[in-house]
Amino acid sequence: MRSTRLTVAALALALPLTLAACGSDDTTSASGSSNTASSSAPAASPSESTASMDKPFGSACAGVPTSGAGSFDGMAKDPVATAASNNPALKTLVTAVGEAGLGDTLNSAKDITVFAPTDDAFAALPKATLDAAMKDPKGLLTTVLTNHVVEGRLSPDQVAGEHKTLSGKSITVSGSGEDFTVTPGDAKVVCGNVQTANATVYIIDKVLVPAM
Repeated sequence: MRSTRLTVAALALALPLTLAACGSDDTTSASGSSNTASSSAPAASPSESTASMDKPFGSACAGVPTSGAGSFDGMAKDPVATAASNNPALKTLVTAVGEAGLGDTLNSAKDITVFAPTDDAFAALPKATLDAAMKDPKGLLTTVLTNHVVEGRLSPDQVAGEHKTLSGKSITVSGSGEDFTVTPGDAKVVCGNVQTANATVYIIDKVLVPAM
């Protein structure tokens, strides 16, 4: 049984963040009665669920390249902003991060979770909303983008619940297994548990625009 606790402090939105995380792994040996006649399935269930949580999941994962820098293996080697720039479904997000000057901040952060809207998610925003954000990169755009970033690397069995984002506002993730919804916006996770060098990424189908 593995539990991971991450404690991270974020200093500022547009200024470089200094995030420190500490984690501890506790391994507990199974103690229990030898009376349980379940020898036909000797720990298959826990190991299967762990294996499932170690892999990306979701329908949109099929669109991720199978090789190269934009593949799951390639993204795992790069920090999150660089990894996102190699994913063909996240071009608008990468452009917005660049406009806000958050690329270095995200790349240098340690142990974060990013909810990454697809290009289609940005395209579904009202044009006036997107234009207003792009015209105010250090204000509105930074607030919107940091509303998609949470301290700590949240695995699929940890991601459900309310989380304070780096914008100072909160988002709520509901669901379990491989079916998650994120509010505000009722965004669906379409490809989750994607690993980069410093982040766990959940690709979502809507932008999480916070209440202003």
